[in-house]
Amino acid sequence: MSIQFSNFSFKYWALEQPTLKNINLTIEKGEKVVIIGPSGSGKSTLGQCLNGLIPFAVKGDISGSLTINGSETQHMDLHKCTNMVGTVLQDTDGQFVGLSIGEDIAFALENQMIAPGPMHEIVRETAAMLELDDMLELSPFELSGGQKQRVSLAGVMVDDVEILLFDEPLASLDPHTGRATIEIIDRLHRETEKTVVIIEHRLEDVLHCHVDRVILMDRGEIIANMTPDEILASPLLAKHGIREPLYLSAMKAAGCIITADDKPAHLASMDIERFKPQLLSWFEQQVPNNPTVNLKSLLGVSQLGYSYDGHRATLDDITFTVQEGEFVSILGKNGSGKSTITRLIMGVLEPDTGSIHFNGVDLAERSIFERSQDIGIVLQNPNHMISHHMIFDEVASGLRNRGVSETEIKEKVMATLELCGLGRYHHWPVDALSYGQKKRVTIASILVLEPKLLILDEPTAGQDYRHYTAMMSFIRELNQKLGITILIISHDMHLVLEYTERAIVIADSKLLVDEPVNRIFSQPDLLAQANLTETSLYTLGKVLGIERIDNFIHCFINHEANAQ
Repeated sequence: MSIQFSNFSFKYWALEQPTLKNINLTIEKGEKVVIIGPSGSGKSTLGQCLNGLIPFAVKGDISGSLTINGSETQHMDLHKCTNMVGTVLQDTDGQFVGLSIGEDIAFALENQMIAPGPMHEIVRETAAMLELDDMLELSPFELSGGQKQRVSLAGVMVDDVEILLFDEPLASLDPHTGRATIEIIDRLHRETEKTVVIIEHRLEDVLHCHVDRVILMDRGEIIANMTPDEILASPLLAKHGIREPLYLSAMKAAGCIITADDKPAHLASMDIERFKPQLLSWFEQQVPNNPTVNLKSLLGVSQLGYSYDGHRATLDDITFTVQEGEFVSILGKNGSGKSTITRLIMGVLEPDTGSIHFNGVDLAERSIFERSQDIGIVLQNPNHMISHHMIFDEVASGLRNRGVSETEIKEKVMATLELCGLGRYHHWPVDALSYGQKKRVTIASILVLEPKLLILDEPTAGQDYRHYTAMMSFIRELNQKLGITILIISHDMHLVLEYTERAIVIADSKLLVDEPVNRIFSQPDLLAQANLTETSLYTLGKVLGIERIDNFIHCFINHEANAQ
């Protein structure tokens, strides 16, 4: 079932300029293509045109033509489009229809009037494939972000559609689950010969399995339509703010010139021997940076335990210390208890066992408000934090709660907005901002209170590489110039690798390891225990025959930090 855009443009009624401009694109039956591009490039809008949300649910002006299997989509209805195109959305909550996971997976089968016996068998098989078979009775709304994504994927997998559209399927997934998801999509593609379209920021993760073409979009236009080898060998990814695979970044840092003939889409297909002298020479010339250690404890977590239901331990005997001025990450798979630690520090939850000390004081003795005087927490979704219509009022709200004078508030808020790159937006409504800008507003609303410790829960979720890098460079600056201690909760291995000095890894409610990042990332068995995967830097170091791969990873970390 082929897809063809011909001189296709689309403009939302609420906007002055078109979001898609003169799109010419053909996707043949059975192809697997990946659509990439920075935030606001139009890639998700293109997906909504494919699945019929545009123009049947989202209104706007269309010119040109979009046909699926020869039929013009503008002459169909939404039901006919969804019968041809099955979609896994980035916002999974908006996709659930069943009261339980089992019901949700079965929904499409019920619409096809499949008999109960075969239906139950298909649901069980699909659930087992996605490690959901012991959760069929649970509500999908009780799950972690990664588990929700797997339920949505299962709901599409059982449907008998010709085209599968995945809108950022890896957005909420830990590395191991993300890799498994890409492998499942690949198996589906090979076994069913369905057409697969994947919209995704994480290009290296998608290229874990074969892809026919990569389509790069920016500002509503198609910039490139190439094979993975061609686009990785071109300068287009860097130019348009897309993260390239880590092994390519390391090779380019060493001065290697990569062409499409080198087959750079997969490290395994490259002739690394040809580049080995340059890479080893670069590695030997790097001077490791040994961060200074500040021995004054700021946050002390001791034998912490917590259970949501009184039976299964979410956290069990967790002990670690964060020193003043450190930049530390808590790393682990979805549902490992990372975010529960944040809630316990905030005071929203009370530990079952153990204690949390801040600056030597037991936090059990301090109220939520008192904790907030020294500890700032930025949640994953900025919309869960924002409570005011105007940006200035949002950032000023904490100071007003403290009874600070309006004169001082204005001075502090404007200075903080400038620091966050939001000075010219102070009189704007929050709703006019992008997701990444909203994230900065939530950070500004915390920074204005001058916290000693800043905790960020999945700070890069939903952001493209350009905005991600800008935000994390800003966070690093807060750490280095203002001395704010930073604790990041994440399963983004690239984020942890590039920005944090030390990682605390949690798996199955236990603290698995607390070590420098380069050591953690050179231990595949340890990473596997935490549902993480070794990075392509580790693989490259292994292929090169480097004995101390942790030093190789450390050199790359230093190179990236110095380059920014």
